[in-house]
Amino acid sequence: MDNIHQILQVAPSENDVLTTVIDVEGSAYRKEGTTMLIQEQGKLVGMLSGGCLEEDVRLRAEGLKKGQSQSFFYNMKSENDLDWGQGAGCNGGIRVLLEKIDAPSRLYLQKMHERLLKGKSVLTVKKLSSEYSVSESVFIVDEDNYWGNGENHFVKEVLLLMKNVDSAASGIHYIEELSCHCFFHWFHPKPRLLIVGAGPDAIPLSYFASRTGFSVTITDWRPALCNKETFPHADVLLTGFPTEIFPGFEFHPHDFVILMTHHFQRDKEALHYLLGKPLQYIGIIGSKERTSRLMGGKELPQNVYSPVGLAIGAEGPEEIAISVMAELIQLNRTIVKTKREAVI
Repeated sequence: MDNIHQILQVAPSENDVLTTVIDVEGSAYRKEGTTMLIQEQGKLVGMLSGGCLEEDVRLRAEGLKKGQSQSFFYNMKSENDLDWGQGAGCNGGIRVLLEKIDAPSRLYLQKMHERLLKGKSVLTVKKLSSEYSVSESVFIVDEDNYWGNGENHFVKEVLLLMKNVDSAASGIHYIEELSCHCFFHWFHPKPRLLIVGAGPDAIPLSYFASRTGFSVTITDWRPALCNKETFPHADVLLTGFPTEIFPGFEFHPHDFVILMTHHFQRDKEALHYLLGKPLQYIGIIGSKERTSRLMGGKELPQNVYSPVGLAIGAEGPEEIAISVMAELIQLNRTIVKTKREAVI
């Protein structure tokens, strides 16, 4: 799950500290772009590692002034306590950037949250000093939609660099046109999962999807099943038959949909409508034979998956939900990588 969605959801305040992994050497628990928020009272939102350096980062953040930034390199390779007192032995090193939020940066994050909620990806570019603190930054949706505290020359060069895939890969890159290092990272909207059917087996799927960073929508024609008490982790609940809900629903090309009403006619109605949409993934719970009947014997399109989930021998609602989410996570990681390279 991308921590940034958790962080933006709590609405960072002035005097909170945003921490970001900006460089990774070797192997590490998380990658470049991983964020964590240290709230003013010391509470942590998100994680930067497996728990071995969060407390040290929190203590270092206490000395920052509002609007100030600073970075620290953690050698995670050492197996003793000589480097910085943990002996993690993780065969890697990471550089963490700390930025104490002030009024302008709080506004920048609010704008990013708004764009992400609207389904837009945001590229963040931070110009780094020789000590890897931030001197200028810009947030970019496209060449006509950007904001930040970067000067005109910096912004102009960054907009040109968006066309270069290698230069905009997550991490620190030296930019000759600016004679400095910059940190690049794309933040993407939450992937959206639409679950059609609110039966008992949809409950663990909704929970695991929510916990792993998906925005979850549940739809069913039975109010007794499709309610907040049954699905507390769902973002949206829509009550009605597929023929009633789908015409007014705004589908996105990267949406994931699971059909699990266990009602043949309802699944058939839903599938008939969904096949006309350019969706990333349509999963159908049930056997291949049942899916074949739903399709009227026609060949499955590439975006229709049946049976759903990775083949791990899953049995029961919880295990099946885990196998489905493993498949969705695997596919979504591929989508994000492809999207980043296509947009730049």
